[in-house]
Amino acid sequence: MSFVSAVIVAAGKGTRMGPGIDKLFLEVAGRPIIAHTWAAFDSAPDVNHIVLVIRPDLQAEFDKLAKQYGYKKPFTYAAGGAERQNSVWNGIASVPPQTEIIAIQDGARPCTTHKIISDCIAAAREVGASVAAQRVTDTLKEVGENNLIGRHLDRSKVWAVQTPQVFRNEVIKRALEEALKRNIVITDDTAACEFIGQPVKLVESATPNPKATSPADLPYLEVLLKVGPSR
Repeated sequence: MSFVSAVIVAAGKGTRMGPGIDKLFLEVAGRPIIAHTWAAFDSAPDVNHIVLVIRPDLQAEFDKLAKQYGYKKPFTYAAGGAERQNSVWNGIASVPPQTEIIAIQDGARPCTTHKIISDCIAAAREVGASVAAQRVTDTLKEVGENNLIGRHLDRSKVWAVQTPQVFRNEVIKRALEEALKRNIVITDDTAACEFIGQPVKLVESATPNPKATSPADLPYLEVLLKVGPSR
């Protein structure tokens, strides 16, 4: 079996939650959001090591979480960067040298199941890169000037991508190197694969896998986590 490292990106400040609020430490269903996310990967059978990309001033808080919740998998820290791709780069640079597969996860996405983690890892082994995603069910329109509808989009060809986003080690390194060389800001790691012509397989997430972005997301996450994701 391949050695798999998870890189949990947890260095952002989540400004859409409001000033002075660190969304990762907001309590939902009895634990901070980041504690749920960490637990999902700590207990995932296909993951061997975890790298947490954090703001260095919060390391003591993460140490407390590790002690409080008794995570069992080996983990290390990496420092967050100016943009997401810088943070991810620091994270993948910190994985153990034997790492063959890297799974990149949003720290604020706490409902990710073991099944989608395993399925994305398998797909990345097969084609080099994969991403958890869900089919879009709403009717979609492309906006034109003055918020007028520009054109109708075929929703059967549109998916909403999530995390984990999983790659062979050498693939994500080449892709991010190219993004950094071009000085292009990306908010999605699979976007960097376009720069090197790397195919990315969409892996359908059968259960809700939302990200905490604004205060309106928290009640939904509370319900999902209390019911308990089917890990």
